[in-house]
Amino acid sequence: MWRNPSEDFTKVGVKYFSRHKGEVNCCVFSHDCQILLTCSDDGRLHLWNARSGQLLAKVSGHKGPVKSCVFSADSVLFASASHDCSARIWHTATAKCLRVLAGHTRSVETVSFSPDSKWLITGGWDKDAILWDVQSGEVVRVLSGHKDAVQSSMFSLDSQFVATGSWDYTVKVWSLNSEEQEKTLEGHRGNVSCVCFSISGMLASGSWDRTVRVWVPKRGASLFVLRGHRGWVRTMAFSRDGLALASAAESDTVRIWDMSTGKCVKILQAHEDSALGCTFAPSGALLTTGSADLLEQPEPWEKDPI
Repeated sequence: MWRNPSEDFTKVGVKYFSRHKGEVNCCVFSHDCQILLTCSDDGRLHLWNARSGQLLAKVSGHKGPVKSCVFSADSVLFASASHDCSARIWHTATAKCLRVLAGHTRSVETVSFSPDSKWLITGGWDKDAILWDVQSGEVVRVLSGHKDAVQSSMFSLDSQFVATGSWDYTVKVWSLNSEEQEKTLEGHRGNVSCVCFSISGMLASGSWDRTVRVWVPKRGASLFVLRGHRGWVRTMAFSRDGLALASAAESDTVRIWDMSTGKCVKILQAHEDSALGCTFAPSGALLTTGSADLLEQPEPWEKDPI
């Protein structure tokens, strides 16, 4: 008998990592969930063995707080965005900087790889998103249109579209292979802090208005408005089959939503402070990372056996 995979989660353990000397702004897992990447206001990034907690590398180069970080789809590369107005591309195995991407005029708040690892998108306080060629480090296209800072970004799984979320309360969906006008998705009543695509092409956006909205981006239509968080929504992740969405909010719980109904089917008390990242592992486990007193806390939740 089919059961929604979001219904069965059991907390299995917590690991603590403590080396940063500033607030941790972002935590992301490699595609196989073996490496944890963190970035901080101390201007550094750290690479960790996610299982043992061993610090693999301290990564320096930025001249200001590092606001966002991300792995490429195969985790061969990772990228960072900084208050120093630059983004950087790094080689994971050596932690060496391969490219410095200078094009923004103010703090860079978000960075994302395309699933095929050919492109990188950045966005920041200058209200622009910039599309970069990963191999050359050259600017491919400047995406202008937001009326305030761009805080979040993500590519669709086919690398044909990119979504950007802004402090102007909107989400924009840009076509990368045509001159088609971008679609503007309106409805949030606060800054759009995170966006993510599902395997089926649905788009979710989380906001400072404490809601998550699920869209059909090709039609520009709102499918669900998910309410229940008590703080602003920091991070989201679709399950690998697209049947469930996990969302985490500032000083609040992690919620699991059924994407066939829009109903919340599970509430997980994950962290003392806030979850900074979440992802679904290949096994189906939900991994969340949070921060309290400058400690990163990867916390796995595994589905109960049926």
